[in-house]
Amino acid sequence: IITGIVVAIPALFMNLTEVTDLASIGTLFAFVVVCAGVLFKDKEFNESGTRFVPYVNAQYILPLILIVVGAALFYFYPDALTDLMTVAAKEGESWLGAFSHKIPLIVFLILTAVMTVLSLIKKLSLIPVLGVLSCGYLMTELGITNWLRFGVWMLVGLAIYLLYGYRHSKLHNREAAGQI
Repeated sequence: IITGIVVAIPALFMNLTEVTDLASIGTLFAFVVVCAGVLFKDKEFNESGTRFVPYVNAQYILPLILIVVGAALFYFYPDALTDLMTVAAKEGESWLGAFSHKIPLIVFLILTAVMTVLSLIKKLSLIPVLGVLSCGYLMTELGITNWLRFGVWMLVGLAIYLLYGYRHSKLHNREAAGQI
């Protein structure tokens, strides 16, 4: 109930598009966290042998997918690289303001390169890697303003957790009492 109230009060004063974009970026971030968690926990599931986790090696498939997507991008949108490298400020906008709108896409491209290298080295599973990349790309399309709002909201949530939730956690209390 408290979470609903804390979320509903700012929603009363915001544009509906802003609220839906914030809900979208939060949901997509949750999907990214789950997919990344599967990548990290995948080794534990395989070692225990108690669960079946579908595995498709991304080592060869992911670079092939990226080559096909890149070729299609440059075929249908030949100015893609030029537009990425060019910072054109609109009237009344500073260069930094124009560049800030490209930051999420640049971060996504770096994430894609890192995930590709990790897929080649560590033979990651294709399904969670594609989940991280597709949700990450969708997050880049929400714009820098939504990223800033999301960052502030995450800082508020982390502050509440670190200042209150961690100390009052039932699991933390059991660990402190030596029950686990």
